[in-house]
Amino acid sequence: MPPTTKIKKSLPQQTAEKLRKRILNQGMKVGDKLPTEPNLMIEFSVSRTVLREAIATLKAEGLVQAKQGVGVFIAEPKTTLPLQLRQSTRTLTDTIESLELRAAVEVEAVALAVARCSLAQEADIYRCYDAYEKKVQGGESAEQEDFEFHLSIARATNNQHFIDFLEELGRRTIPRARLREEAGLPRDPEIDKSLNNEHKAILDAIVARDAKAAQQAVRDHLYNGCERYRKLMRDIERTKS
Repeated sequence: MPPTTKIKKSLPQQTAEKLRKRILNQGMKVGDKLPTEPNLMIEFSVSRTVLREAIATLKAEGLVQAKQGVGVFIAEPKTTLPLQLRQSTRTLTDTIESLELRAAVEVEAVALAVARCSLAQEADIYRCYDAYEKKVQGGESAEQEDFEFHLSIARATNNQHFIDFLEELGRRTIPRARLREEAGLPRDPEIDKSLNNEHKAILDAIVARDAKAAQQAVRDHLYNGCERYRKLMRDIERTKS
């Protein structure tokens, strides 16, 4: 029998596991508040991006919940999201359909972000945009930074339901690298450059407090994403013929 290959967990997955054990080992109860983000970053020796992804994993599991401007708390067990949102987005068709759903929600979310975002939240959107741009300019994969940019806009709505929705569904609709790798296709840096330009259009509209322009920019961005995945589907089919 061939030896079993052990798949190494990513840093966010490792951090989520450590945080899960911390919660269980310390006997934290429903309603207990987790330490602050800076303290957890120090405790686990990870970046803010890694920590947020780990916490997002625990939120998706229903173990914790975030309260805007207050902190992260141990959550009541609940089953409020439809089952289909919990299923892993594995196929290109699933991804395209999920992007269409995201468009319906995020177009409205960005209008609320324009109306409600504070200067600190605007700065957070800028920070996430800069992080994405830096990765693109360095020729690196920027899927996590892509997700963080959208999440920063959801946070700027000051409505926790938009945040929860995006954390549950959004990350699984940015599987570009995995899907291309599974199909044996190389990375396409031009895609990240196009995405960066689309993010800039969204950012500019938010800063200008132009809700209609922001909505159109988000709509264009997500539907362009659908078209990019359709093209990827065609490319994958060609490799099979």
